[in-house]
Amino acid sequence: MSSSMNLETVEEGTQTPKAQMSKRKSINWPLLLLSCSFVAIGIIGGPLVSRLYYLHGGKRRWLTSCMQTAGFPILFLPLVSLFLQSRSQGVRSSMFFMEPKLFVLSACIGILLGLDNFMYSLGLSYTPVSTSSILFSTQLAFLAVFAFFIVKQKFTAYSINSVILMTLGSVILGLRTNGDRPAGVSNGQYLLGFFLTLASAALLGLIWPLIELSYSKAKRPVNYGIVLQFQTNLAISATLFSLTGMVVNKDFQAMGKEANEFGLGNGMYYLVLGAGAVVWQLSFVGGLGVIFCANSLLNGILSAVLLPITNIAAVLAYHENFNGEKAMSLVLCLWGFTSYFYGEYKMSKKNKTLENSTKTTHLEAGKVSSGCMFNSMEDMSILHQLRVTGRPARAPRIIEVRYPPLPSWVKLNTDGVAHGSPGHSSCGAIFRNSRGFAKGCFIAYLGIQNSMFAELMGVILAIAYRRA
Repeated sequence: MSSSMNLETVEEGTQTPKAQMSKRKSINWPLLLLSCSFVAIGIIGGPLVSRLYYLHGGKRRWLTSCMQTAGFPILFLPLVSLFLQSRSQGVRSSMFFMEPKLFVLSACIGILLGLDNFMYSLGLSYTPVSTSSILFSTQLAFLAVFAFFIVKQKFTAYSINSVILMTLGSVILGLRTNGDRPAGVSNGQYLLGFFLTLASAALLGLIWPLIELSYSKAKRPVNYGIVLQFQTNLAISATLFSLTGMVVNKDFQAMGKEANEFGLGNGMYYLVLGAGAVVWQLSFVGGLGVIFCANSLLNGILSAVLLPITNIAAVLAYHENFNGEKAMSLVLCLWGFTSYFYGEYKMSKKNKTLENSTKTTHLEAGKVSSGCMFNSMEDMSILHQLRVTGRPARAPRIIEVRYPPLPSWVKLNTDGVAHGSPGHSSCGAIFRNSRGFAKGCFIAYLGIQNSMFAELMGVILAIAYRRA
């Protein structure tokens, strides 16, 4: 056993130094910019490449749905890197890999994602890219509704406004079916593509809260490695679902003939399919990178900013008709995006203000403070010098934190308590190894002391006990 120790103290209303450091961690700007570039390439290029396949004679919807997740082997590169890094740090394999429960949940959600990809591909084959991208952006409205029922995320005036605006945008697009209908597509096929794209947006709005709910079911803390494993297994399940559809639809047998008849040539046929798989996966990897470097809010804002660029790219590349109804729908969707994310920002700011307001200090010499104090050693010392008994602020929420120490390290948890200040006091500690087994413990009566003395003596006696 090494002489090194992993000292951890988690108290109500306090933060560990580790937590404080995580709040102030510097942003990896090169990685963030690279991730944003990947998201831009995927969101703009994915629909364009898929539409290119349909415009030049491609008719296999299961094939294009498979393209959206078939690039999952790219995810093995960061996974292997994280695994080797964890091994070098002495982390056991069982602690690196996700729990069986998460494996099953990710596989089930992956099947839903495969179905979502097929509906999107079928819808895109009957609608222009500009129309499809606007319709698909309504996933945010569906997400707000499903999040309310699944993860109990409350509705706000901003989220309700977002749902109404995006619904109006979809209705405006549906009022005119002849203005932007692609050549060779009947009115019935256009309407089918319209509603399938909306259904795809609704299903994706359901998938995101289900993923969040799955993470909450984990017994261990969910880190970036587990998130990456979850998403990889999800993509594999979606790809297997699409491959099954291809087998049933006999797409593999028809690919050779379709490649020979492809408008851009045989070689370009396979190049378009490969490019589609890579571009869609870049969007996926980039989204994970943006969330890891910054947060999911930035990823959503980035998607909103890229929406009009996707429409402009479709108009320039395929000369699609961009009429007044489509422009009005785009404005309403962007307004809905802005409303939703501004509401999230306001809610986050309000929660932070409420948290800080619980830490106000009201000093009244010779009496017990009627307000709440900051839970810090400095403020505690000042209060004692003024002979004021402080009332610690309650933690806004209680989070279970479990950090297993590395092999050969020892985890120490200490505590001290005083019945009154001063009053009868005692302290204690427990030592655990990397497997969570107790290696020793002690308790000690300290006489008439205050709670701060008891807490400090708990740490001092534990260090002395360990050295002895």
